[in-house]
Amino acid sequence: MERHVQLISILWIIYGILGLAFAFLVFLVLFGISLIPGMGTIAPGILRIVAWVGSLFFMAISLPQIIGGIGLIKHQEWGRILILIVSFFHLLSFPLGTALAIYSLVILLKEETAGLFRPAA
Repeated sequence: MERHVQLISILWIIYGILGLAFAFLVFLVLFGISLIPGMGTIAPGILRIVAWVGSLFFMAISLPQIIGGIGLIKHQEWGRILILIVSFFHLLSFPLGTALAIYSLVILLKEETAGLFRPAA
C-alpha cells in the first residue's frame, strides 16, 4: 500500500501543477487578447476581469491537489482527508480526473492504508 500512496501523491502533485499551468495559460491568452488594438472600450476590461477570475478559479482548484499530495508524501492524516475530498470533487472531471479520483478513493479508503497514517503507539 505504501507504493500506491506514493504513486497517488505524485500523480496529484503532477495533476495540480498541470492545473496551475492551465491557469497561467488562460490568464496569458485572455489578457493578451485584451491588448489587441481597436477592440473598443468595454471589451478589454471585460476580458481582463475574466482572465483574472478564470485563472484564480483554476488556481484555487489546483492548489489543494498539490498541498494534499505533499501531505500524502509526508504521511499526514490531513493530507489523506484532503485528497479524499479533492477526489470526490474530481469524479466528474472526465477522463483523467475521474480515473485518478477513483484510484485515490479505492486505495485511500482501505483500512490497511488508513493504518499508515495513524501514529505509532
